[in-house]
Amino acid sequence: MANITRFEPLNDLVDDLFKGFFVRPMVYEGAQTALPRVKVDVVESNGGYLVHAELPGVKKEDIHVSIDGAQVTLAGEVKREKDVKEGERLIHTERTYGKVERSFTLPQEIDDAKAEAKFADGVLELKLPKKAAAARKSVTIQ
Repeated sequence: MANITRFEPLNDLVDDLFKGFFVRPMVYEGAQTALPRVKVDVVESNGGYLVHAELPGVKKEDIHVSIDGAQVTLAGEVKREKDVKEGERLIHTERTYGKVERSFTLPQEIDDAKAEAKFADGVLELKLPKKAAAARKSVTIQ
């Protein structure tokens, strides 16, 4: 028995178009994917908190840490460097660029005058000592 099929030349054209679209890497410079959230580990000890934050691709001078009571804010910026030389053409890129920020609140206020920060290998380490609790004051009733 012979199979009869309908001749539809547009189907082949559309199929070829989509095959090429999904197989070949495409560049759309207007597309900006969101930066991943800063991943943070926080360890509490008697004297304070130890924070490790991943900031890959961020330079030390582009990191800003602010402390307001018990709230800690980390901000960084990954700047796009044009590494395409004359005569070259960028075909595909997955790296993200831009500003990233993360805030979190700790259970106790931080002594910001004694806070320390180190940055190495894309990891920011913060040593945040707890603020000494104010002594309770008794009020005499007259």
